[in-house]
Amino acid sequence: MIDLRSDTVTKPTPAMLAAMTSAPLGDDVFDEDPTVHKLQERVAELLGKEAAVFAPSGTMTNQIGVRVHCQPGDEFLCEAGCHIYNYEQGAYAQLSGLAVRPVEGRENILHVDQLRDLIRGDNEHLVRTRLVCLENTHNRGSGRVLPYDGVAEICAWAHDNGLATHLDGARLFNAAVATGIPANEWAKHFDTVSVCFSKGLGCPIGSALAGPAPLMKQARRIRKLFGGGMRQAGVIAAAALYALDNHIERLAEDHAAAQILADAVRATSGLRLEPDTIDTNIIIFSVDPQIATAHEFVAALRARGVLTLAVSKTRIRAVTHLDVDRAAVARAAKIAQETTAALADGKLHPATVDEDSAAYGR
Repeated sequence: MIDLRSDTVTKPTPAMLAAMTSAPLGDDVFDEDPTVHKLQERVAELLGKEAAVFAPSGTMTNQIGVRVHCQPGDEFLCEAGCHIYNYEQGAYAQLSGLAVRPVEGRENILHVDQLRDLIRGDNEHLVRTRLVCLENTHNRGSGRVLPYDGVAEICAWAHDNGLATHLDGARLFNAAVATGIPANEWAKHFDTVSVCFSKGLGCPIGSALAGPAPLMKQARRIRKLFGGGMRQAGVIAAAALYALDNHIERLAEDHAAAQILADAVRATSGLRLEPDTIDTNIIIFSVDPQIATAHEFVAALRARGVLTLAVSKTRIRAVTHLDVDRAAVARAAKIAQETTAALADGKLHPATVDEDSAAYGR
């Protein structure tokens, strides 16, 4: 199978596994794991922050991130397609008692003029607006890199108006590689930044939250509250350290591989890129409804050895990553073209799919 469902499906390389098995360990809940310490220091340095906290998942670091800035009864602003709002079970409400005001971006990109009138006044009837969250790269925006100047403008506006800022940077290193703008340049505009190691960087688990030292001290307490305190966590922190040393620059290979698939979609009647521009390693495309639904097309590709993901009833996502090289992506692209033609010509009939139970995740 050529698995293009997500860059989360990557498996540790032999060298990464060797780093994991040789890592010095301690109890991280006692703050005694030297490998975790080293990773947190490295992340803080890479992002230009005072400190960082290691946690099991990006959902957890995002939820810790919003919690350190807000109290129950507060609200934050975010783009309507972002991960925090769509794919974390409303944890901001369940765990922290927060409200959210999603704003429909222009092609998933927020602009400061959309936010200027959204800060609620000081009124006992209203929730308090405390935070702006952005996501870079934008998953549902087909891996789009946010415009750097737009990010800077939004964050400056937020800070000028007393709001904190948080970046869901699950794929921030993809943005850095794609633009040549270092991660710390993106991160400097935000009070807190979450980065994930288990996507394009190829680790089996782990994310980190970076920010000012007092907030990261608070973040450790919230991590424990959310069940994220780990003991000999250096085993997985070692994987992240290896990835930071060896897997960032190679993200350019994933971006180049994504262009192979994007070119094939553009050249195939019945398929359409959404959007047409591919910035990084995520490709989202639609299939002509006269040919098949998204779920039927995904099932047809699976039968031919290619795994993709239906992200809605009309849209399909494919993600390039460490475990699929350009040759494999080229094969997948050819299969997608052949499958489209076979469905359009009636030589292949869509399988029956339970669309309500189909995956919509990351």
